[in-house]
Amino acid sequence: MNNKLVLLAVSGAFAVTALQSCKPQNTSSVVSGNASVKAYVAPGKYDEVYNFLSGGFSGQMSVYGLPSGRLFRVIPVFSVDPEKGWGYSEETKPMLNTSHGFVPWDDLHHVQLSKTNGDADGRWVFGNANNTPRIARINLKTFKAEEIIELPNSAGNHSSPYLTENTEYLVAGTRFSVPPDNANGDVPINTYKQNFKGYLSFVSVGKEDGKMDIAFQLECPGVDFDLSRAGKGVSHGWFFFSCYNTEQANTLLEVNASQRDKDFIMAVNWKKAEEYIKAGKGRKEKVKYVHNVYSEATHSASSEMKTEVTILNVKDFPDLCYMMPCPKSPHGCDVDPTGEYIVGSGKLAALLPVFSFSKMLKAIESKAFDGAYDGIPVIKYEAALYGEVKKPGLGPLHTEFDGKGNAYTSMFVSSEVVKWNIKELKVIDRVPVFYSVGHLCVVEGDSKNPTGKYLIAYNKITKDRYLPTGPELCQSAQLFDISGEKMEMILDFPTIGEPHYAQAVLAEKIQKNSQKIYKIDENKHQYVTKGEKESKVVREGNKVHVYMTCVRSHFSPDNIEGIKMGDEVYFHVTNLEQDWDVPHGFAVKGAVNAELLIMPGETQTLKWTPEKPGMWPFYCTDFCSALHQEMQGYVRVSPASSNTPLVWSLGTNLPKAEEPASK
Repeated sequence: MNNKLVLLAVSGAFAVTALQSCKPQNTSSVVSGNASVKAYVAPGKYDEVYNFLSGGFSGQMSVYGLPSGRLFRVIPVFSVDPEKGWGYSEETKPMLNTSHGFVPWDDLHHVQLSKTNGDADGRWVFGNANNTPRIARINLKTFKAEEIIELPNSAGNHSSPYLTENTEYLVAGTRFSVPPDNANGDVPINTYKQNFKGYLSFVSVGKEDGKMDIAFQLECPGVDFDLSRAGKGVSHGWFFFSCYNTEQANTLLEVNASQRDKDFIMAVNWKKAEEYIKAGKGRKEKVKYVHNVYSEATHSASSEMKTEVTILNVKDFPDLCYMMPCPKSPHGCDVDPTGEYIVGSGKLAALLPVFSFSKMLKAIESKAFDGAYDGIPVIKYEAALYGEVKKPGLGPLHTEFDGKGNAYTSMFVSSEVVKWNIKELKVIDRVPVFYSVGHLCVVEGDSKNPTGKYLIAYNKITKDRYLPTGPELCQSAQLFDISGEKMEMILDFPTIGEPHYAQAVLAEKIQKNSQKIYKIDENKHQYVTKGEKESKVVREGNKVHVYMTCVRSHFSPDNIEGIKMGDEVYFHVTNLEQDWDVPHGFAVKGAVNAELLIMPGETQTLKWTPEKPGMWPFYCTDFCSALHQEMQGYVRVSPASSNTPLVWSLGTNLPKAEEPASK
């Protein structure tokens, strides 16, 4: 039997095992006794933890409270969102600009909370766009995306967005190696080994304002980068990446990218790379990528096209990168709280290798190499290995830590979470999940000081867990109490899809800084209207600007006449409220985009082009008061040749009194 048939047979065996393991025997008693009480949060009480979930193919990020599992918010990031007007209002459209034009969707796989001294600090959360490579930064004062930067020389931004322990850099590795942006990409696909490269982007993050910029990129061999983690503590200054497809295959990867017994964990000395960049060793390359920034002062976004990036080719700097052999097709690449231990998760392996950072350094110093891979030294497996966890489960994917010396690994094929001791490499406990768990997270479980009270498993399949909803089922998350020696499931709740990685942080780190309103006096929007007396309608050729205000429970103006066919109408709506949780909405009949959702003190703009003469109502879409239904108005649209004057009013344009009947 040839290699391809063997591998197909192995894949089939895993599939059969997965099907057999989909419904563990103890499903009816998973949450029993008093366990569910631990997830109960009484009405009016707050959750202990914020849980930020990637939305996968929705392109958004969701926010849940733990332990309740209550959905608090869906944050629009890379996909248009009619609920909030994201990507529909004139102010937010620039946030979705790329070098390919306006891209209204993406695939958000991973989230990462900003860190100070290795611990989550509650300032920002970052998300990756996997399809059209981008990184977003969300401000956790407002829970709004305020910056998105595109990544050149990248395709499939999967190994991303991961942070160094003081948020010095955000690092993103490409999933698909491709020809560089400045090279001719019109080459035969089967010239992969000659023409395809993998790039790692090191994005600097402003210490005070969080502003992102591509500091440099590393040009690497043409492999696929899956996941990554920064070193911490003793390993600060290093970054670790799981690599697969070291065969450099370009077709039928499930077979052709599984030929080698081992792939690699790549260790990158980013401190050394930083030194080379400061010494001017990098080469400048022409590229195109877009940088989008949302201003909280103007309530508007702007886009800038950038045209250059600095690159180091790792082949030219032999002390930058080292390869550590890892069981084939590794997914997770996780660093324990001390920074000493690096866990690799080969998806097709029946063991978990744990590498030692100090042993890795000694191996580099003594040149304990087993040749090189495309110019990068390969450290001997045993020279960097601390030890192996034997028979942990089938299909290990991702590992996090509780700060008590224990690790937790998701097992996709055997549908379970396994707890094991890092020093002793012994399995302590295992619990079934339902079904086929992908990522998991522990509260602050990738930090130097995990909180460790809860673990959440994010499952790929739900099957019989919830009421059926047709062919597509809702996504599944399951919450475990890990405060004791044994893991205990306390809640099973659906999520928006598709969750990949998530992070959880103590609520107190974010809640205390939450912004309630935008101060109207600080609103610097170009078309702000700070009071009803300032509301007006201004014609500039065929562009008509409506300076409008809203307050409980009317718009000003609410009657507008003199709009003509061929006009572009811009409704600049300012919410005059200065009370917490009093947003207003705005929508006009026939608009081909979406509503506006305007927070207190904010200004947002809806562009509208009338399609025919007539009467066009507008109204508030967000329930705001007892008289919300009365919050409405009219726009009269006349033919292009009409002499109807441009007029507007509030409260004065009443019907004329009827003439008394003659006797």
